[in-house]
Amino acid sequence: MMISVDEALQIIERETPPLGSERVELAHALNRVIAEDIVADTDMPPFDRSQMDGYAVRASDTQNTPAKLTLIGESAAGRGFSGAISPGEAVRIMTGAPVPAGADAVQKIELTSETEDFVTIHEPTSEGRYIVPRAAEVQKGATVIARGELLSPISVAVPAAFGYANINVAKQPRVAILATGTEIVDISSKPNPDQIRNSNSLMLAALCSQAGAIPHILPTAGDDLAQLKQIIAEATQDCDILITTGGVSVGKYDLTKAALTELGAQLYFEKLRLKPGKPTVFAKLNKTFVFGLPGNPVSAAVTYYLFVRTAIRLMQSARETQLPAGHAILTGDVKAAPKRTTYLPATLATDAAGRLLATPLRWQGSSDFTTFAQTQALIIIPENTTIPSNTPAKIIHLPTP
Repeated sequence: MMISVDEALQIIERETPPLGSERVELAHALNRVIAEDIVADTDMPPFDRSQMDGYAVRASDTQNTPAKLTLIGESAAGRGFSGAISPGEAVRIMTGAPVPAGADAVQKIELTSETEDFVTIHEPTSEGRYIVPRAAEVQKGATVIARGELLSPISVAVPAAFGYANINVAKQPRVAILATGTEIVDISSKPNPDQIRNSNSLMLAALCSQAGAIPHILPTAGDDLAQLKQIIAEATQDCDILITTGGVSVGKYDLTKAALTELGAQLYFEKLRLKPGKPTVFAKLNKTFVFGLPGNPVSAAVTYYLFVRTAIRLMQSARETQLPAGHAILTGDVKAAPKRTTYLPATLATDAAGRLLATPLRWQGSSDFTTFAQTQALIIIPENTTIPSNTPAKIIHLPTP
């Protein structure tokens, strides 16, 4: 029985458990999913902070300019002024430095002049001017990053700022990748006329790594049921997910489903109302989840993005497990396959009016990986539907490198 993409995703979400967490040094947590709430241990900023190089003053002292004020000290970043400002006084201040007690404004240096022990303010300022108040950015005790978020090169500064030298992160799924088919040869080999190089495994390994998993490429399996069973049985002893490519259709040498069945695997689904990727398999053998993906590279990529990536993210308890969806205006007509929701590769652009445009790629089918390499999004076309050009359509955005 064929099931829909939504039904397949519901099964994956129901069956895939999280792997738990581990504690690592913050420096080693980049691109990992955070497994704890990051909580501020201090206000940010921890004091009233100057936004400018200039002079900390009482705003009321600057209303009649030029105003000549007595200079009583300096406040620099890391070396704040310890006293308080009284009427008629000012403190020289640097960007990022604490605002002294008694001051309620800063006037930037360009509007002042300093001579000996005095500073002249040439234009009035107002209360709060050029000051970031204490806790204006973050209050102590606030959650600044929620668990389930990805620690990016930018967001890694946040836990660092609040003292997280070590951090709990989700365990990374171990993914084994197995290309099947006697026609598959190593990428360093010269293929015969009836052979192709193993490009799928490298592509899938890169995609798994991008999603936070630890991939391992297995040696290729030929069209031999006994050999395939042995490789699958051994692989599932030491990984959380096994991805196979090829051998999931109904041909004489499509042996993946037979191998899984004879090994006693539980098959959750094996046929989808999807193009490309109709013969995708999701199963469980021992404690390992198995995704049998089609051998055509575009089909393998699309089904990876829809299903395998979702499972990888679920295992990491990520807040977002599926790729972001949206809408774009089509620049060409698109048509779904009969009785199958169709995912077409597209590039994205923005027109002069700010509209997001999706241009369907001119590709030659699910083996056309050179064209698919340009893909930025997938256009989703409901089964038995045609969507004309200049019409909005649902898309999913593919991750950027």
